[in-house]
Amino acid sequence: MKSLVSGLALALAVGLPVLAGPVVKTTNGPVEGVEAGPVAAFKGVPFAAPPIGPLRWRAPQVPKAWTAVRSAAEYGPDCAQNPFPGDAAPLGVKPAEDCLYVNVWTPKDAIKAKAKKPVMVWIYGGGFVNGGSSPAVYAGDRFARDGVVLVSFNYRVGRFGFFAHPALSAENADGGLLGNYAFMDQIAALKWVKANIAAFGGDPDNVTIFGESAGGMSVHALLTTPLAEGLFDKAIIQSGGGRPRLLPSLPIKAAPGERSAESVGVAFAAKAGVTGEGAEALAALRALPADAVVDGLNMATSGVPTWNGGPMVDGKLVTKPVLDAYAAGEWTKTPVLVGATGADGFFFGGTRDQVFAPFGDRRAEAETLYDPTGDGDIKIYGWKAAGDRMFIEPAREVARTLSAQGAPVWSFRFSYVAESQRKEWWSAPHATEIPFVFDTVDARYGAALTPADAAAAKAAHAYWIAFATKGTPEAAGQPAWPKYDAAGDVIIDFTNDGVKVGPDPAKARLDLVQATTPPSAGK
Repeated sequence: MKSLVSGLALALAVGLPVLAGPVVKTTNGPVEGVEAGPVAAFKGVPFAAPPIGPLRWRAPQVPKAWTAVRSAAEYGPDCAQNPFPGDAAPLGVKPAEDCLYVNVWTPKDAIKAKAKKPVMVWIYGGGFVNGGSSPAVYAGDRFARDGVVLVSFNYRVGRFGFFAHPALSAENADGGLLGNYAFMDQIAALKWVKANIAAFGGDPDNVTIFGESAGGMSVHALLTTPLAEGLFDKAIIQSGGGRPRLLPSLPIKAAPGERSAESVGVAFAAKAGVTGEGAEALAALRALPADAVVDGLNMATSGVPTWNGGPMVDGKLVTKPVLDAYAAGEWTKTPVLVGATGADGFFFGGTRDQVFAPFGDRRAEAETLYDPTGDGDIKIYGWKAAGDRMFIEPAREVARTLSAQGAPVWSFRFSYVAESQRKEWWSAPHATEIPFVFDTVDARYGAALTPADAAAAKAAHAYWIAFATKGTPEAAGQPAWPKYDAAGDVIIDFTNDGVKVGPDPAKARLDLVQATTPPSAGK
């Protein structure tokens, strides 16, 4: 009955009749999905054991096998967190610490045919403290409708995903893998895809990873760690930055008196009433209720001293700044799409002096570029300056660095604003490209969706599918998207007036941002 109801909901969502659920045998046991029209969906499939009790702050472990057919009609819980009010991609299920589940949408005929369809694996954002795979805008049925096997999964966030403590280092239960448990989850999910996706009609040798914001940063991490080699074949980085983040990556250990991920962990433990650095302290930390570990943490509160900021330098998964690794050639050489939105980043308010102070003795040039009349809206010129420095210029530098090594790279800007939002936004804010890429704009905008919005989604969706399918973003009926090189600086821009191809219109601004970026910032 549960499967039937879930299938009906999926069918209603896409306006298609419900058919009987298919059964696929995974390496851990059989799962029954839900069919709706040409799509078969499998949700809530375990890719690792529940990371609870003694497995809290451990690398993901193999799940317990099952023999009876398991229902895969519903999402598993998203990972434990304090949901962020106003999130553009609100969670669809209640979070829990038992959360390591994968979802698959596939063309239903591909399963029996063993069709080897291209595979795309989505990694959500959320500042490494929020996010999950259940938001409606992340549904993969449109990708499956168009011939792609779409996979999404959950990874631990907040202190469950990134945590260090002297007791954990002493235990060293996973052979030196410490701290970056979220990245370990991502690698475990990709290993599950490699081992299982053929059974769903996908090609394990044609896998594209793509992510936005923290998900894009995760793609950087996966590209630059040897532990993920061989698990994917192409990568798409959406608003993933590339230079050091606002919250710096701490080392797990540091000299006495210096801030480290371990010192932050000790501070959190003290706040939670746990003292000591031995096995008893670790047992007490693992016994804390999940809510006590979350302790109110989300994107609005991530500046608290008991949060380490996310990814840490552990010497295994993260060894150096991303751009340093790229420049040294220490990355998995794959085709890459990289870019950002037109109004990317975040402007937290402030004065004109605060906006232009980072430009130092080139402030006058910055004022001319960002506020040529001298009386512009600080929300606009301040946001442009912040977004250029946080996401847009770093994306360009990634494209320059990778293309200089001969890698096939394509650069994009997503500037399209849904027609219902144009009175509020002068260009596309952070994360607003996602429903266009997924072609789930109907879920995002509902009755306010216009034919122009749907056309913009069709274009973005087609380019992403073409790249995943062939390794080049050649979409039928759309403008040709040339490879990136620094000399030409040609990008594709999804604008309110259609898809435009040409030299980056923000080049002068980005050149100035690059020139005024401290040498330590990823170079």
